[in-house]
Amino acid sequence: MNGDSANIPVIDISSPTVEVAKALVNASSTYGFVFVKNNDIGIPPQDISDMFELSKTFFQSPVEIKEECSINSAKSGKNRGWLSMHTETLDPSNQKKGDYKEAFNFGEFVNGKADQPLPGPLAAREDDIGQFIDKCHNLCIKILDLFAIGLEIPESAGGPSFFTTRHDRSKGPSGSVFRLLYYPTLPFLPTDPLDIRAGAHSDYGSITLLFQLPGQPGLEILTPSNTWASVPVDPSPSSNPNPSSIPILVNIGDLLSYWTAGLLKSTVHRVIFPYAEENKGAQDRYSIAYFCHPLDDATLVPVPGPVVEEHVKRAGEEMNGAPMTAREHLNARLEATYGAKVKFEGSG
Repeated sequence: MNGDSANIPVIDISSPTVEVAKALVNASSTYGFVFVKNNDIGIPPQDISDMFELSKTFFQSPVEIKEECSINSAKSGKNRGWLSMHTETLDPSNQKKGDYKEAFNFGEFVNGKADQPLPGPLAAREDDIGQFIDKCHNLCIKILDLFAIGLEIPESAGGPSFFTTRHDRSKGPSGSVFRLLYYPTLPFLPTDPLDIRAGAHSDYGSITLLFQLPGQPGLEILTPSNTWASVPVDPSPSSNPNPSSIPILVNIGDLLSYWTAGLLKSTVHRVIFPYAEENKGAQDRYSIAYFCHPLDDATLVPVPGPVVEEHVKRAGEEMNGAPMTAREHLNARLEATYGAKVKFEGSG
């Protein structure tokens, strides 16, 4: 870590004005990350607290319970289930070992129920998890509406509904994933600096919502000058005495970057061990992420409108070859991340 902190803006999206939409686009084209205030348009603070408590309960369960629904098992499959330490390698070109973390992936719920087996601690809260996922998806829809407004997509091409119609869960399956994450304390830190909690990567979908807890740093983004900058857990702690009112971190994924020909940045990021004490393991870190994906068959071509068209002209961007679908992109990224370690398939 270089010690610098990324100056990521905080935006209040409760009023869907053109000015707010433009601010969201400007921040995302500069940093690829933005905080949104968790006010009445966001997720109830108590729901966030409850989900973190559930996550802690699950990850502190005996291994035998977690293994019941391993991502390696045929009954889980489809990028779903529990990932043990080192199962995922987000930076396969550089990491000698997989990530120093555990995770549990939920695919899309069907009629309010998980379309996958759940271990006891999670099965007991299936309804709560499904409702939390719905709230995350609804918040993403509001954010995607604003992006369409800020990008000035013409009404003839869908206007503010351009992205949301492509994220309409009633129209078919998608690769959206809700993920609980646990980065455990280690007795000693790894000697290789590339062996970290989560390797350098960009996210695979449209946008990601990330929920963090105070006092648990470690997320970094790669800046345009090719240096790492830390992302604050709470950009305005003095105004947020309640940990659950921390603004929600939103970042651009690969697909929104494809759709805007690179105008919106799918920024590379990673999670490191905070080196508070030499040769000592860092404290536990918990986070929760919702990876919002479009429908599997959505094609990745630049959106119409003057904003993206001007960017394409200015940057000299060109789309060569047949456009990929969202599912094709996701399958390619999963194969690179997991290799032969995990069975995965289309979400249909």
